[in-house]
Amino acid sequence: MASFSLPAINDNPDGGWGPSSSNLPPQFKFKDIPYAPYSKTDKLGRFADWNDISGDNRPQNAAQSSGVGPTRGGAGGGRGRRDGQPAFGSGTASAFAYFHVEDESSFSLVDNKTSTVRRGGPMSRGRGGARGGTPWNRGGPNNRGRGGFNAGRGGGQRGGARRGWRDWERSGRTRESSVAISPEWSMLEEIEFHRLAKLRLEVDEPEDLGSYGRVYAWEKSYDRITTKSEQPLQLVDRIKYNTTTSDDPVIQELAAKDTATIYTTDAILSVLMCAPRSVYPWDIVIVREGNKLFLDKRDGGPFDTVTVNENAADPPQDPTTVNPNNPNEKIAVPDTPAINSATSLSLEATYINQNFGFQSVIETQPPAPVDFEKSNPFYGPDETEPLASCGYRYRLFDLGVTEDEDIKICVRTEVDAYSAGQGINPRLGQGLVTIRALNEFDPRSQGAGGAPDWRTKLDAQRGAVVATEMKNNSCKLAKWTVQSVLAGADLMKIGYISRANPRDNTRHVILSTTSTRPTDFAVQLNVSLANGWGIVRTVTDLCMKQPEGKYVLVKDPNKPVLRLYSVPLTAFTGEDDDEDFDGDELETGV
Repeated sequence: MASFSLPAINDNPDGGWGPSSSNLPPQFKFKDIPYAPYSKTDKLGRFADWNDISGDNRPQNAAQSSGVGPTRGGAGGGRGRRDGQPAFGSGTASAFAYFHVEDESSFSLVDNKTSTVRRGGPMSRGRGGARGGTPWNRGGPNNRGRGGFNAGRGGGQRGGARRGWRDWERSGRTRESSVAISPEWSMLEEIEFHRLAKLRLEVDEPEDLGSYGRVYAWEKSYDRITTKSEQPLQLVDRIKYNTTTSDDPVIQELAAKDTATIYTTDAILSVLMCAPRSVYPWDIVIVREGNKLFLDKRDGGPFDTVTVNENAADPPQDPTTVNPNNPNEKIAVPDTPAINSATSLSLEATYINQNFGFQSVIETQPPAPVDFEKSNPFYGPDETEPLASCGYRYRLFDLGVTEDEDIKICVRTEVDAYSAGQGINPRLGQGLVTIRALNEFDPRSQGAGGAPDWRTKLDAQRGAVVATEMKNNSCKLAKWTVQSVLAGADLMKIGYISRANPRDNTRHVILSTTSTRPTDFAVQLNVSLANGWGIVRTVTDLCMKQPEGKYVLVKDPNKPVLRLYSVPLTAFTGEDDDEDFDGDELETGV
């Protein structure tokens, strides 16, 4: 009778999976063969593909397996590996590759005659040899056309990996949060953007609570500027206030009368209403006092500057900073800051927006400036510098879902000018204008987002320029549109301003100006005010469930997520710094 004996089992004394390096059986014949790690994306369909005539792991075929080789059905590539899908084993080490170096060195080329290459192969524009199968065809490895090795736009596979919708959300860059998250804070809620996109709330026309300030007439000669009659952007010294909600004396008076439940400004509210479009981090400080909510901004936060190409596939970057977890890391810091970095471009865009608004109005009569019901609430008697053209309109919106629900929001909105004409009374909200500016820095630099040259395209192909700006600055344009609609402005003037020299960020010229109605522009941008009001109502309900205190709504710097944190009442007030400063003064005095 046949017998069967179990072989010796060599357990792993280290307690891990697989054989142990210290306890290998003597007859183990794979002892000196290294192990190559594999990626999770590799398809483990078979151990070896004996039918793959091109997968011999040689250097000349490495380009094909890594997705950089011939394009769209090129020879040897096959259509199964298009769209950037990695081939099996493409992410592993080449430890198992065996190259016949000595054998191949003994061979020599006998036939030196160059063969004639047919364009496109036998099947022109077909699957296999056409459009990239030969070096002379469009997209071939030696061609500088679309998708070739030297062509850019993603390498060999005609654009590289396939790009999809909202690819800017999947960028590999790591951004820092707009505010340092303290360990003392506790996270209360987390909301994904895809949930915000489904919200909807219809809001009726608002009620005007009062108007403050003075506005000048729009200079209509700026509507006729072209690239051939460009005008220099001037430095105009004017005062314009951007006070947060809690420091507004008018809002304090309205809150004392229990006029509304929520108090905020149009700049803060527009960021919240356009949150699903945002990429860069931001934060809103929310204070609940009794049954009231105040939405504030931090001094020096992201609300005080204008972003540039935020929604571009490759947005502008800041120089690499030192990793706080690795203080010994050395970063090469340039002597002069780069003018095309994200921070420099943001400051430049803010400077351009302010000065374009100051320059494009008529301060000398006629036409005469229009004074609203009351004077500017932020301009004190001790101020000597002239005020900018700015009018503040405090408006009340009803966010109640039912008639019995009393949830109203008071918003301080801003207008920059008025359009002079017969029968127009700006005091009644007629002919009001908001002024904004788009800026061009260097079409060839990193972060330009594929923008065309404005000086050559703006007059002849304005649609292409506008379409590119709507793609690269979707969030910024949406916020401007929402602010204009909230203010009840009839027109929104957008100036196109470029550098006089691409390497100089201090001198600019006005190339053109366009005029549009905010409601029509919102339709072009696909901005839904009903969705924005639904987001505001949802955030309001989340905050009203919490007890009285201070909270922070933070946009995650790298994910499409909003997080609500509970923070101490002394956060963002600077009381700790003031106490340290007072103590130093006391010691010095003693």
